[in-house]
Amino acid sequence: MTSTPPARRRDLRWRGALDLLALVRRAPGITRAEGVRRARLSSGAATELAARLRELSLLHEVPAPVAGRGRPTTVLGAHPDGPVVAAVDLRHEDWRLALAGVDGRLELVAAARHRRRDPATVLAGVAEAIAAARRRLGARLRVVSVAVPGTVQHQELMQASALRWGRVDLRALLAGGGVPLLVGNDATLAGVAEARAGAVAQARAVLYLTIEVGIGGVLVVDGRPMTGATGAGGEFGHLPFADPRLRCPCGARGCWDLAVDGRAMARHLGDASPADARTYARAVLDRAGRERPARAAVQACAAALGAGTAALVNALDPDLVTLGGLAVAVLAAQAGAFQTAYRRGLMAFRRAAPPRVEPASRGEDGALHGAAEVGLDALLTEEGLGAWGDHLAARGGPRRR
Repeated sequence: MTSTPPARRRDLRWRGALDLLALVRRAPGITRAEGVRRARLSSGAATELAARLRELSLLHEVPAPVAGRGRPTTVLGAHPDGPVVAAVDLRHEDWRLALAGVDGRLELVAAARHRRRDPATVLAGVAEAIAAARRRLGARLRVVSVAVPGTVQHQELMQASALRWGRVDLRALLAGGGVPLLVGNDATLAGVAEARAGAVAQARAVLYLTIEVGIGGVLVVDGRPMTGATGAGGEFGHLPFADPRLRCPCGARGCWDLAVDGRAMARHLGDASPADARTYARAVLDRAGRERPARAAVQACAAALGAGTAALVNALDPDLVTLGGLAVAVLAAQAGAFQTAYRRGLMAFRRAAPPRVEPASRGEDGALHGAAEVGLDALLTEEGLGAWGDHLAARGGPRRR
């Protein structure tokens, strides 16, 4: 009998484990019976694999609720002593920190509003929350993944125009290093989470768009974001879809950002540009049902959103478009204006069956879920599981549960 080469042995060691862990991520609360069926494992192989993953503190099993006469089964979830990803969502007004085990379930552990908006003050607060999580979790914390509202290149924040930040080195979030740091644009990460969730996951190419301060998004193909050569792709808000006389904080003119958010609503209403465009937009949306000027301002933003969405559909050819953030409320308030501009902007051959447009399912937590997703992508690899196994071995070996 010929022996399996070392590299191949490692592949066989983790292949089934990664397949089963992927199922646990895609379907939180999945039973072992359903996992066995989907992974096409024999009962014996599933039992052996589940035992191995328990030994490695990766999976935990609890009895499933009894349903009918079938054989009792268990529900698969993250082990309480298992590896953890820290996900950070750095937003315009505040930040949040959540922890996720291998099943992707989020536990919010810290949050705060910005006392001041300068990078040093904001990052110091986030860094202290991460340090507290590291002190509590020790080596269980394997990856820190951060969503930021700006342009990211080579894992560095290059510009966050809504925060008035220029280039910021985010390595300051991890004093002393020791844990991998991943950085992504918040809209890109929210799009990843959206494209992998529920029925949307069946679409091959999903275009995600969200309005907060400006508009961002990403095209996700087969669950992977298309972010270009350096990771800075997806800055849809800086396409020249608006009045070229308008100067954007990014330095360009006529950016789509300026036609769809609270700043656009203020301009249509004759108000000064608001200090907090997101809060201003919510107030206008609340008034739109009873005040004609507010309704007209929202209508103009909905039309600009629809026209730009059509342009991106023409260029990128998605199966589906999902809208997040304030775009959901804009669509709900002025669906007719959006749809008219959307269909008018589509190439003729697309109009008979245009990609459907629907609200995102993750709501306010999209970027946080997306940060956790890409963190788990980095953790749940052959190398990531091998490093976790080495850590347990150094502590005296895995414990059986």
